[in-house]
Amino acid sequence: MAEKHRRTDHVHGALITDGAVHGQSERSLLIEPYRRELLLHCYRLLGSLHDAEDAVQDTMLRAWRHFDTFTEKGPGSLRNWLYTIATNTSLDLLKKRSPRTLPTVASAAWDPSMPVAPRSAETLWLEPFPDSWLAEATENPEARYTRHESVSLAFLTVLQVLPPRQRAILLLSDVLSFRAGEIAHLLKISVSAVNSALHRARVTLEKTYQREQPERVQFGHTNAEISAFLTRYLQAWETDDVDGLMALLKEDATLSMPPVPSWYQGRDALRRVLSAFICPPGVHRKWRLSPTRANGQPACVVYRADEATRPYRAFALQVLTLDGSRHPMQVASLTTFLGPELVTSLGFPLHLPQ
Repeated sequence: MAEKHRRTDHVHGALITDGAVHGQSERSLLIEPYRRELLLHCYRLLGSLHDAEDAVQDTMLRAWRHFDTFTEKGPGSLRNWLYTIATNTSLDLLKKRSPRTLPTVASAAWDPSMPVAPRSAETLWLEPFPDSWLAEATENPEARYTRHESVSLAFLTVLQVLPPRQRAILLLSDVLSFRAGEIAHLLKISVSAVNSALHRARVTLEKTYQREQPERVQFGHTNAEISAFLTRYLQAWETDDVDGLMALLKEDATLSMPPVPSWYQGRDALRRVLSAFICPPGVHRKWRLSPTRANGQPACVVYRADEATRPYRAFALQVLTLDGSRHPMQVASLTTFLGPELVTSLGFPLHLPQ
């Protein structure tokens, strides 16, 4: 009977049977549906979409290879087992590098009369996360932080200050609603150690995190009003209307451009920077913007015109923090992640048609 069902085939260099192929396919079907939520978890931990993709790929490979060890332990949660692998894989990565941050945290505001600092390869910067991927995540009503707030730039910036293990425990508890006993089992530490680390992490967040949920932008504003505001913002950029942009900004609005360490605060500073470097006199229609969303916030894919041939090439992803607590609505911060490679992760082309 063994000969009857045997087939010589090579998968990952191994001689396998039809039954083995079926087993491998089955485990892939069981594991694969968790890929996107694991990616989101690893992103929160690592602050980098690229690092998160590497961590999840490693997680899926380890789970696929060691799936038998999970089933041999008897009935258990596959999801918890995968989160165990993903969390520990991310913690191993965090041992090898410094925390990620944003220019607004790394240094004082830059003098707009000074030349813009060169891009920094020494500092590890936070990276944006597409909302199109976030949409697949389920909302947990028991969580302290919503799925959108837990990937907002304000939350991630403070989260990265926490020691890696505290960061992991806070996310598992307050975002994913794991119980203390589950976290202790996952990290192979005591329940008291989990509770102690969670308390310290919460104290740090209470001191340093100003809770500004993206959903609060809609307080007192209709979807139509928000859409109209963003249309005005895009038009101001595309028509080189610096005065129009200034009218949409808060008095203390900030502009940062990672990986450039320079950042600016206040309308006067932003006007000088925009007028001198971004919308200089004599240059027209330099920018094209396409609306999108990232990190639970409104965002724009930014294209810049090539001065010689004039096609628009991908330049950056700009994430906006809106202050909707007042009328009219205003932009509180502009975080412009420089780099054309970010555009493709959001499904946008590298070039716009003529």
